[in-house]
Amino acid sequence: MKVSTEWLSDYVSLENVTAEELAEQITRAGIEIDEVEHRNHGISKVVVGYVKSKEKHPDADKLNVCVVDAGQGEDLQIVCGAKNVDAGQKVPVALVGALLPGGLEIKKAKLRGVASQGMICSAKELGMNDKLLPKEQQEGILVLEENAEIGTPITSVLGLDDKVLDFDLTPNRSDCLSMRGAAYEVAAILGRDVKLPDPERELVEVADAASSHISVKISSPEHCSHYTARYITGVKIAPSPQWMQNRLMAAGVRPINNIVDITNYVMLEYGQPLHAFDADRLTGGAVDVRLAREGETLVTLDGQERKLEPHMLLITDGVKPVGLAGVMGGLDSEVTDSTVNILLESAKFDGGTIRKTSRQLGLRSEASQRFEKEVDPGAVIPALNRAASLIARYCAGTVHKGIVEAGAAQAEEKVIVLSFDKLNRFLGTELSMLEVKTIFGRLHFHAADTAQGILEVQVPTRRGDITKDVDLIEEIARLYGYDNIPTTAIEGPTTPGGYTKPQAIRREIRRLFTHGGWQEVISYSFTHPDLAALFPALTEGSVPVKLSMPMSEERSVLRTSILPQLLDIAVHNANRKQYDLALFEVGNVFFSQEQTLTVQPKELNVLSLLLCGNRGQKQWNYAPEKVDFFDLKGALETLFGDLGLEGAIRYVANQPAGYHPGRSASVYLINGGGEQVLIGTLGQVHPELQQERGLGDVYVAEILLQPLYDHADFDIRYQELPRFPASERDIAVVVDSAVEAGSLLETIREAAGELLQNVQVFDVFTGSKLGEGKKSVAISLVYRHNERTLTDEEVTAAHAGVVSALEQKFQAELRK
Repeated sequence: MKVSTEWLSDYVSLENVTAEELAEQITRAGIEIDEVEHRNHGISKVVVGYVKSKEKHPDADKLNVCVVDAGQGEDLQIVCGAKNVDAGQKVPVALVGALLPGGLEIKKAKLRGVASQGMICSAKELGMNDKLLPKEQQEGILVLEENAEIGTPITSVLGLDDKVLDFDLTPNRSDCLSMRGAAYEVAAILGRDVKLPDPERELVEVADAASSHISVKISSPEHCSHYTARYITGVKIAPSPQWMQNRLMAAGVRPINNIVDITNYVMLEYGQPLHAFDADRLTGGAVDVRLAREGETLVTLDGQERKLEPHMLLITDGVKPVGLAGVMGGLDSEVTDSTVNILLESAKFDGGTIRKTSRQLGLRSEASQRFEKEVDPGAVIPALNRAASLIARYCAGTVHKGIVEAGAAQAEEKVIVLSFDKLNRFLGTELSMLEVKTIFGRLHFHAADTAQGILEVQVPTRRGDITKDVDLIEEIARLYGYDNIPTTAIEGPTTPGGYTKPQAIRREIRRLFTHGGWQEVISYSFTHPDLAALFPALTEGSVPVKLSMPMSEERSVLRTSILPQLLDIAVHNANRKQYDLALFEVGNVFFSQEQTLTVQPKELNVLSLLLCGNRGQKQWNYAPEKVDFFDLKGALETLFGDLGLEGAIRYVANQPAGYHPGRSASVYLINGGGEQVLIGTLGQVHPELQQERGLGDVYVAEILLQPLYDHADFDIRYQELPRFPASERDIAVVVDSAVEAGSLLETIREAAGELLQNVQVFDVFTGSKLGEGKKSVAISLVYRHNERTLTDEEVTAAHAGVVSALEQKFQAELRK
């Protein structure tokens, strides 16, 4: 909200306070002032001049020689090239020695041999934003009102001595979206009186009743609680007075004509949007406020045809739409140069309805901005009367008696009970009752004692943001001055800060993967129902949680897995020629067991991984290789080892939905009770899904983090370096191809006992020589004792036990 200090001074005295000082005080009281704009951008010695005559330049077709009276005691000869300059006009004249924005100095000159003693200026040359000028003033020189006094400094005529405060308002302070609200705020800060116009006293009506000519009706009372209208006849459309145009432009509003300018002026003054309809274009002078019907359209004032939907609130004449309530009027009923009779509207529309319409149609107006934040219900009729009195004064309109209205005003002031002890306890102050009442008096809140230490505070309707006693305490604090509130030492026990175990594990996961060359991503928690069903392994049998008001079908349920989002990211990158990806995300998935929720949905923390493309970049001495299942498995094993879980993890070949049937596995954790608990899945994405997404081989994994939180062991145990030599033995056993290498290793660990220090598969071979359905697995075993050197007999015995166990359990044959 741009607040003109010149306009503001009509309501509250700004004597002895500069605009910069006022901005500082307002900011300290809780409303930030973004900027203090000086409308004078460096103008001096520019005055009002009268063009007495205009003749063509003798040597230039596009130049005119003008004789101008600028109040300097003698006429000035000025050469001007503007097409619209003419005799009889009042214009801005830059005298010799004048300064214009940009440091331009006006000097005596000769143009094509003719002397020129100054310059007739356009609005742009005066530093004005010509986009805010009426259309007829946007090109050529600026033509002033006929009653402008010759010789008067142009800065006072055009309001360029004004300074504008740019209020950066939070959503709760919609009261300051008006000059009246800004005046109350400034008066409270400065401790000065507020003087506002009295529209009812100023208004003059004729005896003929407005209700004889117009009628109003509300068919959607839940969307419009109060609608009022006045009937004004005999208006004369013309430019509005210069002082009003100056104030509108200072507020960033372009003047149009006197009727429209008055409705905008009063909107800025009261915060109550108004609209003027050409009453002769309304069928029977009737107004009906209703919701749009299916298939209805409206051509708005900007000339665009709008397709309306049933939730949009309309102003109609009982037959056709004539305006989008609270957003924009209709073209068919707009005020034009031929308008004689008007219906002037002031209403209280539902903010949510206006917001939805405005956003859907992409129509953001000064009116909709105010309705969205809820206007003051107590200003509906005063604003209507104020506009009617201005139309009578500046448009020669005749105001007919009475207000035609429908609905209830609902403008009762709230009464809030405030405990004096609570106020001082919350603020840590020792304010007296007199001081508190004085501050409420500055705010124009009536405060009365009802009991010892209890105040009943009556809050005006303009302050819709104040609903509780703590809101009143905040008002006291900001006007008393935050700097004046005493500091209080913090009391109570203190505890050293630190991460919880889950926080520490999540940070360790991020550190481990980012240092390993992986990139962390953050994806939407909302997804499409079809995507939510792609990887159900960890939430199998559950139901996705539907959103009651989704932004679109694409984001209509909460995700049950992060993997579909990682695939979307891979597709996005592949479309931009980025194929080598190592991505991870730590986030939440959501699910329920109910179609209709009666209890809180479940929320699980998971780690999701995606790997695709090559392991490294192409080099002169290195041909990059494709990543595979074991790269992904290795990354998980590194994580589990870092968390102290390497001995508690088991990988079991499996075929989870969404994964490649022969290149996937489930991940289990052996808990303290020896039970296997499913904690995740990993493997290649199913080939059909890869092809559907246009991707090559993609490997993904998803791990539940809660089991890691419960069983991770961060204790670091140091072991001394071995002092005795190890004994290494290799064996190659032929087993059925269905036998998993992990099962072989587990059996070996059990059979070898404590002498076995390490066991590892180093080769797998299949071929016709082994027989159909057979494979050879080569395994390296390392034996060591920490206290002595093992004898050959001990190693041989342990090794023989291993071979025997493999033969008995898997019918393994030693390969020679």
